[in-house]
Amino acid sequence: MAAELVEAKNMVMSFRVSDLQMLLGFVGRSKSGLKHELVTRALQLVQFDCSPEVFKKIKELYETRYAKKSSEPGQPQQHRPPEALSIHSSYDRGSTVARTSLSTPNIDYPALYGKYLNGLGRLPPKVVKPEVRLVKLPFYTTLDELLKPTELVPQNNEKLQESPCIFALTPRQVELIRNSRELQAGVKSVQVVLRICYTDTSSPQEDQYPPNIAVKVNHSYCSVPGYYPSNKPGVEPKRPCRPINLTHLMYLSAATNRITVTWGNYGKSYSVGLYLVRQMTSAELLQRLKTIGIKHPELCKALVKEKLRLDPDSEIATTGVRVSLICPLVKMRLSVPCRAETCAHLQCFDAVFYLQMNEKKPTWMCPVCDKPAPYDQLIIDGLLSKILTECEDADEIEYLVDGSWCPIKAEKERSCSPQCPILVLGSSDVNGLLPTPNGNGENGKVTADVVDLTLDSSSSEEEEEDDDEDDDDDDGPQPKRRCSYEKGLVSAC
Repeated sequence: MAAELVEAKNMVMSFRVSDLQMLLGFVGRSKSGLKHELVTRALQLVQFDCSPEVFKKIKELYETRYAKKSSEPGQPQQHRPPEALSIHSSYDRGSTVARTSLSTPNIDYPALYGKYLNGLGRLPPKVVKPEVRLVKLPFYTTLDELLKPTELVPQNNEKLQESPCIFALTPRQVELIRNSRELQAGVKSVQVVLRICYTDTSSPQEDQYPPNIAVKVNHSYCSVPGYYPSNKPGVEPKRPCRPINLTHLMYLSAATNRITVTWGNYGKSYSVGLYLVRQMTSAELLQRLKTIGIKHPELCKALVKEKLRLDPDSEIATTGVRVSLICPLVKMRLSVPCRAETCAHLQCFDAVFYLQMNEKKPTWMCPVCDKPAPYDQLIIDGLLSKILTECEDADEIEYLVDGSWCPIKAEKERSCSPQCPILVLGSSDVNGLLPTPNGNGENGKVTADVVDLTLDSSSSEEEEEDDDEDDDDDDGPQPKRRCSYEKGLVSAC
C-alpha cells in the first residue's frame, strides 16, 4: 500500500492543470486555483482518501498523458517520470537531506513523504521568493531540516484554522534519537522540534506563537509552554516562545507521522518549520566557551589602556577605573568572569550563572549595561581571571593607566565619636531618663546620656503629673523637666 501511495503521488506531481482539474472534478473537489494549489489538493486526496477508484483514475490520466506524448513525432517513448527514481534512491541511501527537490523542468514541489503543509505547495522556481529564516538558538544544534519554514495559510474565513503536515523519519534519524542520552526522564537530547515565527524574510526571526495555538502529533496533543504570570497591573502576561519538542509522541520508525497545528487567524502571518536538533545544557555551553572564548590577558590589558587613554578633547583626565570582583547577578565572587564583546564596560559577570539563567528563561541581556549579550558574542576575560587567582582578599580592584591594577581594600567602619551619646534600648528605668553624671566618667571620658525608648511616653507623663501633684503642697511648683537634646543626638557615624 505504501508503494502504491508513493507511486500515486509521483504521478499526481507530473500532471498538468487540465489533468489535475479532471481528477479533482472526479471526486467532487474544487477545481479553481493556481497549479500549485491544485497539486497540493490532489496530494491531500491521495494521502487521506485514496480509494481504488481514485487510484485507477490517477493511473488512467497518467497513461493518457504519456500516451499522447509518445505519439508526437520526434518524442521518445516515456513510461515513467524521471523523478520517481530519484525519490526511491534518495530514501534507500538513508540520505541526510529529509527534503528532496524534484528534477521536473520548471516545477519544484514538495517531494518525499508528503513534505507539504496546509494545502500549500512551493511556487514554481521562476518566482524567486525569499525564504523565512529562524534565529540560531545556543541551546539547540540543528542536525537536519525536516521541513523548511512554510507559511500557515488559512483555508477559510474561520478564526480557528488547522494546518496538517505529514512526514517520515529516515532510519539514520531514528537511530540518532534512540541512541541519544537522556537529559531527564523521558527527554532525549536529540529531538524533533517544531518552531513557529512571523512570516518575515527581512531578517532571521525569533520564535513567536500564534494565538490559540495547539499542536497535535498523530493522535495526541503536545504540551505548549504556558504564560509567565505578570505581577504588574495592566501588563499582559508573556509567553516563552520556544521550540516545541514532539519526539515523545512520534513514531520512531519508517511510519508516517502526522502533525496538525491549530492556530488563530487574526491577520498576522506565521510560518512553521520542523528540525532534528541536539539540545545542549548550560554546562556544555560553558565548556565550549572555555575552549574557544577566552580572551588573552595581554589583549584585555590593551583594552584597559585604550579605555584610560588620555582624550585631548576632554578636560577631565581619567587615572583609573574600578572593577568589582562580585557578580552583579548573584552577588557572589566571580568564578568565570565574562562579558559580551560588544559591551563598552570592563565590568564582568559570572558565565556559570548567566548560562544557567538563560537556560531556564532565555533573554541574553547583559546584567551590567542591559544590552543584548548573545552567546556567540561572549568572551572570558583572561586578565580578570588571572587577577581573581592572585587577589583573594579584596572584592574590588582598580585598573591604572598603564594597564596595571591594584586591590582596593574595604574601608573599616569608623568608630563613633566619644562625645556622641548612645541610645540604649530595653532599659528598665521607671522615669525613662537616667540622670547624667556631672563631669567626666572613667578614664576622663564623657559619660553619655541614656534614654529608654521602650516606655510609653503617655504613662511616663501621667506618673510625673501624679508626683508633681503629691509634692505640690510641700515643695511648691516644680519646674518642667527637659531632655537635653543637645547632648542626646544619635551619631551618624
